Amino acid sequence: MIALREHVSLAPFTTFKIGGQARYYAEASCAIELSEVFDYAEKNKLPLYVLGGGSNVLFSDAGFPGIVVRIVHGGIKVTGERITVGSGMPLLNVVWAAREAGLAGIEKLAGIPGSFGGAVRGNAGAFGTEIGDIVASVKVLDQHSGMVREYKQSECAFSYRNSVFKKNPALVIISAELKLTHGDKSELERIIKETMATREAKHPQTAQCAGSFFMNPVVTDEHLLKEFEKDTGNKSKDGKLPAGWLIDHVGLRGKKIGGAQVSDKHPNYLLNTGSATALDIVTLASLVKTKVRDELKVKLQEEVQYVGF
Repeated sequence: MIALREHVSLAPFTTFKIGGQARYYAEASCAIELSEVFDYAEKNKLPLYVLGGGSNVLFSDAGFPGIVVRIVHGGIKVTGERITVGSGMPLLNVVWAAREAGLAGIEKLAGIPGSFGGAVRGNAGAFGTEIGDIVASVKVLDQHSGMVREYKQSECAFSYRNSVFKKNPALVIISAELKLTHGDKSELERIIKETMATREAKHPQTAQCAGSFFMNPVVTDEHLLKEFEKDTGNKSKDGKLPAGWLIDHVGLRGKKIGGAQVSDKHPNYLLNTGSATALDIVTLASLVKTKVRDELKVKLQEEVQYVGF
C-alpha cells in the first residue's frame, strides 16, 4: 500500500501558499498507486482530492478532512510530431521539450503555472492558443471503476477553460498525447522567450497567487463592449471581456482585505501578500464579484477551485 502521511499542511503544495492540513496526504507516481489510494478512500469512506501542480486551487483554512493525493509522475516521450506527457510534468517543461524536438503549437502557453495534467483538465490557454486544440488523446483513470480509458480529442468536450475531465472529477488524467507540427528551433525559442516576457510584464509572476482568478465573461451590453474597445484599442473576442479590465473598471485595483490583495499589476490576480488566509481570499473574491455584478451587471465565475470549504 502506498504510504499515507497524516496531518500534512497543504499550503506548500499550492501556488497560493495557503491552506490547512490534510487528514491524509499521499504522492502517486503511476496509475497503480492512484488506484491504491482510491480503494483506500472508498473502503474507509474518506473524501478524496487529486492535486496536480497546485495552481488554480484554494484550500480552506480548515484543510481537507480526507485524502489529498498529489500526482508527481511526469515523463515526456517524443515520437515524430507527437509528444506523450505524464500529467505531473510542469507545463513549462513540456513547452521547452517541444522546442528541443523542433515541434510547434504549444509555445504560446509558456509561463502558465501548474502541471500539464491540470492544463489539459482546464483547457489552459493564452494568446490565442488553447491546449485542447493540440491534444490528440487523453488517458485517464476512472476513480469509480478503477479502469484506465483513452479519450480521443473529440470526446474531451474542450471548451473555454473546461473539459469533460473538469466536469467529472472522477476522471483523473494520467497522461495525454499532443499533436504538433515541425518548426524552427530558433524561432520557437524566440516566441517562448517573447511570450514569457509579455506575461512577466503584465502578470505578477513571482507572487503567491493562483494565476487568473476569474474566467473572462461573455458580455452582451453593447455600451460596455464599446467602452472596452475605446479604452484599450482592442475588440472583444466572441463577446468576452477580460475579467481584469472589469475589476479595474469598478475601482478595485489594489484593494486589500486582510492579507489578500487585488493585484496592482493585473487585477484578475488575487494575491497572498504573505499573511493571507483562505477566508481573506474568498472574502475579497466575493467583494469583486458583487461589485462587478452590481455596477456592470456582469457575473464573474471563479477559475480557481475552492476545496475543503
